[in-house]
Amino acid sequence: MARVLKPGQTSQVWVAGPDLDEPQLLLETSELLLEAPNWSLDGRTLVLNGDGALWTLDAAGGSGPRRVAFEGLPEINNDHVLAPDGEHVFMSAMDTHVYRGSLAGGPVERMTPEDGRWHFLHGVSPDGTRLAYVEIATMEQPVGRLVVLEADGTPRTVDTGPDHIDGPEWSPDGAWIYFNTEGFTTAPGHAQLARVPDGGGAVEQLVSTGTVDWFPHLSPDGAYATSISFPAGTLGHPADLDVEVRLVATSDWSTPLQRHRLFGGQGTLNVNSWSPDSTRYAFVAYPVA
Repeated sequence: MARVLKPGQTSQVWVAGPDLDEPQLLLETSELLLEAPNWSLDGRTLVLNGDGALWTLDAAGGSGPRRVAFEGLPEINNDHVLAPDGEHVFMSAMDTHVYRGSLAGGPVERMTPEDGRWHFLHGVSPDGTRLAYVEIATMEQPVGRLVVLEADGTPRTVDTGPDHIDGPEWSPDGAWIYFNTEGFTTAPGHAQLARVPDGGGAVEQLVSTGTVDWFPHLSPDGAYATSISFPAGTLGHPADLDVEVRLVATSDWSTPLQRHRLFGGQGTLNVNSWSPDSTRYAFVAYPVA
């Protein structure tokens, strides 16, 4: 079932950037719980999910969100990624599968195999031919595995160790897959940021922190990255916590350039939200009056 706002709670869509001193509020609504912004290839539109559907929002502000009318699409969650062609979107649905559809709406195509597992999409290869998703065998004991769906539809498991991972997406040059993993510590749920070569290999820890860090997203030019940090001891990436969206230069992951403290978590920064020119990124807060 899709998330809904609590009494007195709103969705706030914010836009920030490496050259902005303060984030800018693009939209605040008490009507719809919006999550996980993507930025369109033409730079004009944000794409978010809410109420089990996909919505578009003018990146310059002014008009409210507009629902994309798909045919045959089950209720979706906040794991959706735009295709490099700028015309299509891949969406994770609550029937366990990933679907591909046009941003203009219409019929959709199922991409993932009928293997009895959950598929949570996070990455599309720069050439648009492969998908990176988290495969979970059972939601009762959710341990995520990194799987790449090859161009011919064959799933390939990438070895990242036995511990839970999430948020896999490619670097702009396609050489690396970035993700978060609980594999660097014995502390329950203590996710940290990491990367693995696209073809498989040793997992590299990007930074060591005392917080629970999720969802590394590189800017299209590869110069910057955003992520979200939860309080120490957090299990998973739940909603409605005091969290922090961080911006770093990829040359130095240990020194945040910006820290945006907000009430949020789940839905704030699940997918890559960078603008195509690498000057802006979007995130969502959920304050309660």
